[in-house]
Amino acid sequence: MTFIPDFATIVQFALATFVISITPGPDMTLFVGRALSQGRAAGFACMFGAMTGIMIHTALVALGLSALIVASPEAFLALKVFGAGYLIWLAVQAIRKGSAFTPDNKGGSGRSLLKNWATGLGINLLNPKIILFFMTFLPQFVSANDPDAPGKLFFLGLLFIPLALPIVAPMVIAADSFSKFLKKSPRVTRVVDYLFAGVFSAFALKILTAQAR
Repeated sequence: MTFIPDFATIVQFALATFVISITPGPDMTLFVGRALSQGRAAGFACMFGAMTGIMIHTALVALGLSALIVASPEAFLALKVFGAGYLIWLAVQAIRKGSAFTPDNKGGSGRSLLKNWATGLGINLLNPKIILFFMTFLPQFVSANDPDAPGKLFFLGLLFIPLALPIVAPMVIAADSFSKFLKKSPRVTRVVDYLFAGVFSAFALKILTAQAR
């Protein structure tokens, strides 16, 4: 199968994926926040939404469409504004209502899980740093002269998901367990609301200052 890179490349990619997965970002903040607020299922729904976004980013990189977005200052600016605005909206919701991070709110319905999936997908797709990451990260493991480069880009992009899951999933599970403690302490819960709002605001600022070149 020519679309599968050699073993040495896969090992290097796996090590890089590990480092990236343990680095905090908007996606991880969302997973943990929803697990704290609505339980493990909601956290995983957001996580799978972000994973869906990764598949879309992989396809865009492999097909060369992301290069067009990054090369266009107008498109890149619009992406930054929408992505940062979305994060700021979530931060405001956490402060005003606590609805995103209050563990008393349970959302076990399929509609709630679908909304959480869509939220995870939206944050992932609207984060220009994700596009820049995949634009610069994936090509490092594929030769530009390789005729099978598109297939290998698809393979590595999809491989990122099963490699990251064993690292990300335990964090969601641990957050769900921690929510039991938060239920007993409303004051601590409110501190968590402000904490996550601050983190989302910080990520929004980073997104707005992201450079295409």
